[in-house]
Amino acid sequence: MNKTHLAYGQVALASVFWSIAGIWIKAIDANPLSISGFRAVFAALTILTFMIVTRQKLILNKKTLIPSLFMCGSFITFVIANKMTTAANAIVLQFTSPIFILAIQAFFFRQKIHKRDLITVLITFFGIFLFFLDQMSAGQVIGNILSVIAGVCMALMYVTVGNLEPDEKLSGILFGHGLTAIIGVPFAFILPFNPGAEGWMYLILLGVVQLGIPYILLGYASKNCSALACSLIAVIEPLLNPVWVAIFDGEVPGPFALIGGVIILVCISVWCVLSDKAEKQKARV
Repeated sequence: MNKTHLAYGQVALASVFWSIAGIWIKAIDANPLSISGFRAVFAALTILTFMIVTRQKLILNKKTLIPSLFMCGSFITFVIANKMTTAANAIVLQFTSPIFILAIQAFFFRQKIHKRDLITVLITFFGIFLFFLDQMSAGQVIGNILSVIAGVCMALMYVTVGNLEPDEKLSGILFGHGLTAIIGVPFAFILPFNPGAEGWMYLILLGVVQLGIPYILLGYASKNCSALACSLIAVIEPLLNPVWVAIFDGEVPGPFALIGGVIILVCISVWCVLSDKAEKQKARV
């Protein structure tokens, strides 16, 4: 297995761990900001422990701080969205991040957008539009909007982490969790926060298993896997997340959301295959 294939496997495994977020977040009796904060505390401790054991230096500079802002934004908006809309809506709409990566690379890095990319963007946004055709409360609409914002933040996180040097990546990821903890934890003393023993167990599992370990894997994978490839392989997460919630919580998204979700996942997956073939053909030339 070459380094690229190993990186793909690491992202795939990370995506499986990420997919358990919805069911545990919904099971915790607490405000979403505090959930984000304490989840990030345990994730940060996991990553810091790993860095100490592997003797990796903590690097603090402008480059490692920038990804932390986008990571924090993604974490907080995603958890709030999970509390306001269905888990399926939250995760599938967040998965629009590859489309925003395209936009970022085109407008900020002047990379050419191919015809297939433009078609993918248009179809994906049609899929997003379908999510808002279901009869939803105002809170669910806001939750869907926050999910898209989480996708934008996730796209920016992938791009900025991808631009870090190999020895800077885990530092940038650690600071993202740290900033989320600093912002989120104080809300436990302001807004309702009654997780109970079971809730605390879920918070620890969310921090260690659902965030900490996967982001260590992402840190290593991003050395040999592009931002776009990482976000596309992560399709495993939106496929599995609603399955867990449907099985354990009985929550099923509306018909238009299901159609929109299928359109988004299929469209981006096909685009991933076509883009990979195009890159291989270009390499042969």
